[in-house]
Amino acid sequence: MWCGFSCPQTVYTEIFLWVEQKIEGNRGARIRLDGDRLSMEKLVKKWFKHLVWIGIAAWTGFTFVGYFTPIRELGLAFLQTRMGSWEVFWVFFYGFATYGNAGFMREQVCKYMCPYARFQSAMFDRDTLIVSYDAHRGERRGPRRKDMDARAAGLGDCIDCALCVQVCPTGIDIRNGLQYECIGCGLCVDACNSVMDKVRLPRGLIRYDTQNGLAGRWSPAQVMRRVFRPRVLVYASVLALLVVGLLASLVTRTPLKVDVVRDRASLARLVEGGRLENVYRLQVMNATESVQRYRIEARGLDGLTLAGEGSVEVGPAESRWVPVRLQIMDGTASPGSHPIHFDVRQEQGGAQVSEKSVFLVPR
Repeated sequence: MWCGFSCPQTVYTEIFLWVEQKIEGNRGARIRLDGDRLSMEKLVKKWFKHLVWIGIAAWTGFTFVGYFTPIRELGLAFLQTRMGSWEVFWVFFYGFATYGNAGFMREQVCKYMCPYARFQSAMFDRDTLIVSYDAHRGERRGPRRKDMDARAAGLGDCIDCALCVQVCPTGIDIRNGLQYECIGCGLCVDACNSVMDKVRLPRGLIRYDTQNGLAGRWSPAQVMRRVFRPRVLVYASVLALLVVGLLASLVTRTPLKVDVVRDRASLARLVEGGRLENVYRLQVMNATESVQRYRIEARGLDGLTLAGEGSVEVGPAESRWVPVRLQIMDGTASPGSHPIHFDVRQEQGGAQVSEKSVFLVPR
């Protein structure tokens, strides 16, 4: 169901097709427009369609990059025409990809580029619910008159209108059985049901069913009992646990991250007052949407003090590198590597992170 209803490629293709239909008309009108000679009406409709497509694609690229770069800064980069920034490059990159994939390539992405159709076959079996054509009921296919006895003529319910093929995004004939190009969108189901209504035959010639269900002429209740078999229930339970774990991690997450990097240029040095000093660089990352001030403290050795200012201000959704100098009196600790901890606390809030490091005392 992912391919036909939730995949971004399908969703954006539907959006672009909706725009195309609103501007150029239905399928017949678009075919006539494409076949007409060049005119002002044709130019206006074509250019306006592509202008709307480009607007949707550009907005998509801008929004996507906005997840990684503060959206206000990203907007200023465009307003100030700072076209050399990497953010602007990625906006145009994703915008161009959306415009090309949804406007032109469309179902070709599903058929030739997307790997999902290749590996999902490993999950299929004869009890998988798929879009299926009921050959027992539909064959022998062929047109018929209203006053004609189709059964006496040896005809099934399929009138061979080929509407299911016309509406298929990937251009397959579902009457030929399961094919990897099928994205499960169900457009052929809707098209066939509309034809069945017109010829006054029962719906469901094309429907969601299983291969075992079709072969055994099972009822919908029998099919669903096999669909919800132990294998599917186990998969669903594992997926539910993963979703619960994800939600729990989001609820309990600490909106602060800290990385500690030792200054490799100077492992340890003597400074004024007979004190031994180690230098570190702390990367403080603020995961909230507001400016935060953090207090930095260190522990792990007797007499361990932090030289300089012990607080830092970090903007919303930003990170900042902070140089930190730790000192002890020379001779108060034995030579070697001593474990210490940096405690970084949010001054107005309960967020706190503790990171390990070492304090080096030379021999």
